[in-house]
Amino acid sequence: MRTRTLLAAVTALVVAAFGLAGPAPAALAAGPAPHYLMTAFTNSSESNMYVYDSANATNFDLVRSNAYTPPSGLIRDPSVIRHTDGYYYIVYTTGWTGNTIGFARSADYTTWTFLRNVTVGLNGSTGSTWAPEWFRDTDGSVHVVFSASTTGTAGQFRPYRITATNSSLSAWTAPTPLGIPANYIDSFIVKVGGTYHNFLKNETTKYIEHATATSLNGPWQFVGTGNWAGWGSGLEGPALVQLPDGRWRIYFDQYGAHRYYYADSSNLATFGAKVELPGLSGTARHFTVLRENVGDSTAVATGTRSLRSANFPDRYVRHRDYLAHVDPLGSGSALNDRRDATFSIVAGLANSNCYSFQAVNFPGYYLRHNTMRLTLQNNDGSAVFRGDATFCGRVGLAGGGTTSFESYNFPGRYLRHYDYEMRLDLRSSDSAFAGDASFTVSAPLA
Repeated sequence: MRTRTLLAAVTALVVAAFGLAGPAPAALAAGPAPHYLMTAFTNSSESNMYVYDSANATNFDLVRSNAYTPPSGLIRDPSVIRHTDGYYYIVYTTGWTGNTIGFARSADYTTWTFLRNVTVGLNGSTGSTWAPEWFRDTDGSVHVVFSASTTGTAGQFRPYRITATNSSLSAWTAPTPLGIPANYIDSFIVKVGGTYHNFLKNETTKYIEHATATSLNGPWQFVGTGNWAGWGSGLEGPALVQLPDGRWRIYFDQYGAHRYYYADSSNLATFGAKVELPGLSGTARHFTVLRENVGDSTAVATGTRSLRSANFPDRYVRHRDYLAHVDPLGSGSALNDRRDATFSIVAGLANSNCYSFQAVNFPGYYLRHNTMRLTLQNNDGSAVFRGDATFCGRVGLAGGGTTSFESYNFPGRYLRHYDYEMRLDLRSSDSAFAGDASFTVSAPLA
């Protein structure tokens, strides 16, 4: 059973007894750090989804291949969002023909669970329902925009939307046409101020075009047609993400050449030249990118440090048998135990605006999360390891000058102790979690 008694008095006694000095001046704060999550299908398979991540929206590392295979059908065009319940959700094309779209969800974006296929009711098995994309409006409503043809793959596609009618995203309205003319596909919508921007493929000319409206239901006015952006034709699958400096980045697929590109814009009206996306051309296809901000402007003191629990101040984070715990330690503890609780805090392996914790007595070994447990492992150089071993500083949830650490690659999950074991958990609002997830970055115990 976990107990908390006289914490303030214990804190004062521990500090007095151990004579712990405060840390040296902290490193400059650089957060929040962006994390970009991508879900894609690939040239090699239309039935397996790949997951990638990036620190800069340009260089993407593979997190997991074959991360999700639906129970039947395809996994083309997977679009990802993070919902208010903390889960990641994808919606995807289930087949070349048919009238369904598929849904799956994940707590950690690497292990996915099939939820359901939703029949949109526009056509039967002879029609086609393609390229569903999430759109969350500024009023909080959640929509899926998709393209449908009543006469199959060679038919005239039009964009429609359905709207979630409950918070679990399990019930949806009947389809509503967007009011876009026939033979347009692959709509991707973003909203800036009171204007909706729709980037979509003209199936006749094979250009990506740009339409705007003041209502999701239109009327839509095309403001960029033909080769308006200078990217050429033979393009599809546009997807947009906003960068931290306010610019927008659009990704698109030159499908005939198996090449993926991006272009940037400060206003969504004019874009720069297309730039080939490194490492993904010829592999990934029709993806979306979700940006999540990790950490805040909290700087963490780097160098040799120890981490003291905020709510059990006689306990420090230490590794023991390659697992992380919070154990009672102090200046009188055995040297080996104190060394186990001493880490070199360095720039994050996955993002230099965040931090990683290297054991001083096992050079090359870092604290990383593995199935939500905090472990000590040798850096294998992989993108997955770098992400798992990177944590971003936040103002301590418990206050009082403490620091909390948010997982870089699983935003919203924090380092915390539970039954004196260190783990990674989704943030909750209770005071117990705040205490468990807050630490004092102190002078090194060894």
